[in-house]
Amino acid sequence: MTLLERCVGRPASELAAYPPDQLLDLKKQAHDALARAKANAELVDRALDLRYSRIAAVHRVAAGKDAGTVSFNDGVVRIACELPKKVEWDQGKLRRIVERIRAAGDDPTEFVEISYRVSETKYNSWPTPMRASFDPARTLKTGEPNFRLSLTESES
Repeated sequence: MTLLERCVGRPASELAAYPPDQLLDLKKQAHDALARAKANAELVDRALDLRYSRIAAVHRVAAGKDAGTVSFNDGVVRIACELPKKVEWDQGKLRRIVERIRAAGDDPTEFVEISYRVSETKYNSWPTPMRASFDPARTLKTGEPNFRLSLTESES
């Protein structure tokens, strides 16, 4: 049984007291186990795609759908196949349409959602006074920390 398997179900506060070399070992084992699980999941997903994508496409056409979910049976198993819809809009063309709507005296927000973004790279290159005028509209959020462990040179 691996160290990781022995730790299953234990509280993180208990693991935090482990020596650094054991934490390193746990991190490596968890990383390897996750990689194996992802590879296995991808293999099964490819097999499902090979087996059911054509059947799902036939059901989708019969239902008059370009995307979305269709369901069918294969023996005693019910298969639900979702094909997500991903729509992309040409920002330049939308900008011109918004300008035409505005020029016609209408409110473009009745038809489109308008959002503003500022490149963080550009923001960081601006002079301080310019950044200061944008600061009230800027909120910095961070994600979850990601720790990388490795042996020091003397331990390698």
